[in-house]
Amino acid sequence: QVQLVESGGGLVQAGGSLRLSCAVSGRSVSRSNMGWFRQPPGKEREFVAAITWSPVTTYYADAVKGRFTISREIAKNTVYLQMNSLKPEDTAVYYCAADGRLRRIFTTAGYDFWGQGTQVTVSS
Repeated sequence: QVQLVESGGGLVQAGGSLRLSCAVSGRSVSRSNMGWFRQPPGKEREFVAAITWSPVTTYYADAVKGRFTISREIAKNTVYLQMNSLKPEDTAVYYCAADGRLRRIFTTAGYDFWGQGTQVTVSS
C-alpha cells in the first residue's frame, strides 16, 4: 500500500519561507516520478514542481520558478518542497503525488497516488 504524508505547512508572512515534506511508504522515491501540486481557494489543483527519477530532472511552474525547489532524500524516502519569497498568491493546499507518468507529470491525471494535503497560508 502506497501512502504519502505531507507536513510543514502553516501561516507565514509574505517574503517568508516554508519547507514542505512528503514522507512516502510503499514506493521508493528513487524510482518514482514525484510531484507537488497546489489548490488555491475556489480554484482547481495546479502543477507546482516535479522531480523525475531517471534521469533526475526537476521541473517547475512558471509562477514558482526561482523561488521554490523540489528535492528528495532517498535515505528517508522523502520529497521536499522548499518555498522561499512566499507571496499571498501562493496560499493553497499543497499536495504531494507519486508515480507520475513521464509525459504527464504536469497534470493531476498523470499520478497514481496522492497525499492528504497541507495548508499553506501567506499573509500580506
